Amino acid sequence: MLRKNNRIAAMKTTLSYTLLALLATLFLHSGVAIAAKQTSGSYVAQDVTRHQALSNELAQNLWDWAETRFHEKKSSHAMQVILAEQGFKVDVGVADMPTAFVASYGSKDGPVIAILAEMDALPGLSQQAQPYKQSIDGKEAGHACGHHLFGAGSLAAALTVKNWLQQNNIQGQIRLYGTPAEEGGSGKVYMVREGLFSDVDTVLHWHPGGQNTTQPMSTLANKTAKFRFHGIASHAAAAPEQGRSALDAVEAMNYMVNMMREHVPADTRIHYIITHGGDAPNIVPEFAEVYYYLRTPSAADLPALWSRLEKTAQAAAMGTETQVDWEIMSGVWSTLPNATLAKVAHDAMDTFGGIKYSPQEQAFADVLRTTLSKRAVKQIGNEQNIMPYTDDIYHSTASTDVGDISWNVPTAGFVTATWVPGTAPHSWQAVAAGGMSIGYKGMHLASKTLALSAIRLFEQPDLIQQAKTEWRGRVGDVQYQSQIGDRSPIL
Repeated sequence: MLRKNNRIAAMKTTLSYTLLALLATLFLHSGVAIAAKQTSGSYVAQDVTRHQALSNELAQNLWDWAETRFHEKKSSHAMQVILAEQGFKVDVGVADMPTAFVASYGSKDGPVIAILAEMDALPGLSQQAQPYKQSIDGKEAGHACGHHLFGAGSLAAALTVKNWLQQNNIQGQIRLYGTPAEEGGSGKVYMVREGLFSDVDTVLHWHPGGQNTTQPMSTLANKTAKFRFHGIASHAAAAPEQGRSALDAVEAMNYMVNMMREHVPADTRIHYIITHGGDAPNIVPEFAEVYYYLRTPSAADLPALWSRLEKTAQAAAMGTETQVDWEIMSGVWSTLPNATLAKVAHDAMDTFGGIKYSPQEQAFADVLRTTLSKRAVKQIGNEQNIMPYTDDIYHSTASTDVGDISWNVPTAGFVTATWVPGTAPHSWQAVAAGGMSIGYKGMHLASKTLALSAIRLFEQPDLIQQAKTEWRGRVGDVQYQSQIGDRSPIL
C-alpha cells in the first residue's frame, strides 16, 4: 500500500513538472512572439531613422526637379542608383516607359510583396517652400500632390524591409515599383497590362495628405481624351462666310456637355480645359482642342457615359460643319478596397503614433493656415493623431491608376499628414509644405508604416491569404479590362 501511494505521489510530481514545463514553454513562446512583434516595430523605427538623411535628400531633389509625367528622368535615375547600390535588382524601362522600373530583392520562394513609388509633378504649380504664395523663377511645375515624398518614402521603406529580410534570413521578395505619370498618364495601367503584377501577393502604397488615416478607400474610375476639331481658316471680318470655326465646335461641345450634367448620376464628375482655341481673333480658327476628364464610381458605368460624351463631339462637328477626332489619353479603374490589409497598416501606423511639429514648423503652419478655407480651423492638430479605424469604406472623388492594380492584386494604401491639415491637394500650399520638414515628417511616418506592414505580412502569411479571400469576394464576377485599350504610353 505504501509503495502504491509512493508511485501515485511520484506520478503526480511528474505530471506537475510536465504541466509546469508545458506552461513555461507556452509562456516562452508567447513571450518570443510578443518580443518579436516589439522587435519588428523598434527595428523599423531605427532603420527608417537611419535612412532619414538619404530619404530627405532624395525627396528634396525630386521636389527641386519637379518633373512631369513621363519626363521623370532625373527622379527615376536617382531612385534606381540608390536601389542598385543597396543590392536590389533593377529592371529599367519596363512596359515601354523609360522612367518606369521594378526593383526586387529576395527570393520568390516566399511571399512577394510590392510597394509603389510615384514621382511625377504637376504642371503650372511652381511654388517656394514658404507659407505664402510665391512661385520659383524659371520653374513651371510643382509637387502639389506630394509624389516626391511618395517616391522617397516608399524607397526608404523598401530598404528597411530588404535589410530585415537579409538579417533574419527570411524567404520572400520585396519589390519597389517606380511608377511614372500618375497625373493623367496612367503609368500603372501599362504595367498591369504588361503583367508586371501577375506574381505579386499583395501591394502596399500611401499618399501625402493632411491627416493620418488607413481607412479602406475607393476612388472614381476615370477616362480622359483630347477632342480635336478641324475647320476652315478665313479672315474673320472680310470673309467670315468662307470659314468654319473649330473653336465654335469646341464651344458647342462644351455647351452640350454642360447641359448633360443634369442627366448623369449625381456622383459623376466631368471637367475640361480648352488646350487650343485658335491663333488670332481675326482668323477663323482652323484648329481647336478640348481636353476632357470623365469620372464615375464604377468602371462598368464608364462606357455608356463616354459614348454620350463622344456623341456631343460628333454633334458639335456636324452643327459647325467641321471634322472631329479624339485621342484617349488615360483611363483608370476605381480602387478596390481591402479591409484586411488596411487593418494591418492601421496597426503598424498606430505603433509609431502621430506627428509633432517643432516651434518653427508650427509657426509655418500658423501662417499658411491663414490662406486656407475656414474648414481648416477644425482640422488643427490632426497631424498629431492617428484616425480611428473602421471597416467603413471611404468614397473618394479622386482617381488614381492604383485602381487598376487593385482589381488584379489585393491592394491597400493609407495617408499621412505631409501637409498642414486642411490643405487641398493640387494647391500651392501642398507644394510649400512638401518642400520642407513638415512634409518630411509625414514621409517618415509613411516609411515606417509601409515597412512594418510588409514585415508583418512576411511574418504572418495567413494575413495574405485573408486579404486574397477578401479580394476575390469583392472582385466577384467582374472581368477586368484596361480603359486604354492597346494604345502605347504617351511619352
